[in-house]
Amino acid sequence: MTPPAPLLLPLADAEATARLGTTLAPLLQAGDVLLLEGPIGAGKTHFARALIQERLRGAGLLPEDVPSPSFTLVQVYEAAGTEIWHADLFRLGNVAEADELGLSDAFETAICLIEWPERLGEEAPADALRLAFAYDDEARIVTLSASAPRWQPLLADLCRAFAASHARGAP
Repeated sequence: MTPPAPLLLPLADAEATARLGTTLAPLLQAGDVLLLEGPIGAGKTHFARALIQERLRGAGLLPEDVPSPSFTLVQVYEAAGTEIWHADLFRLGNVAEADELGLSDAFETAICLIEWPERLGEEAPADALRLAFAYDDEARIVTLSASAPRWQPLLADLCRAFAASHARGAP
C-alpha cells in the first residue's frame, strides 16, 4: 500500500494554526508521534499548545498553562489516561541526549509532539506524522506527510474537519 500523499493546508493566521491543533487533538491516540518541523516562529509551539489544551478540555480538565519546553526539553501532561509528551529538542547536542529523555518509551505509550525532530536522527519513528510548518511574508502553510498507511484515514478526517471548522470560522 502506498503512503498517503502529503496534505498541504494554508494557515491564514495564528488562529488557523491553533484550529489545526484543536481539530487534530481528538483524532490522536497513545503511540501517535507528531514530528513538528520548521523554523523558529513558524507556529510549532502554538500548534502544540492548542492541541494539548484541547486534549485537556476533552478530558474534562481545566485548561492549564502550556509553556514551551525550550528550557525543560520535555513537558508531560495527562489527559484521560493518556500521557502527552511535548518535547523541544533544539538544544540537544546529539541523539544520545534524546535517549536520556526517555522518548523511545514515550513513542510507544504516549502522544508525542516533537519539535526539532531532526535532532533525533535515525531514531525518529518511521511511522510518525510529519508536520512541516513554513511561512513567508505572504502566508503560512503546513505540510502533513506520513509513510505509514495508518495515517491515511486520519489525514482525510483531518482535512474534512479542518475545512468545516475553517468555513465556520471556529476559533
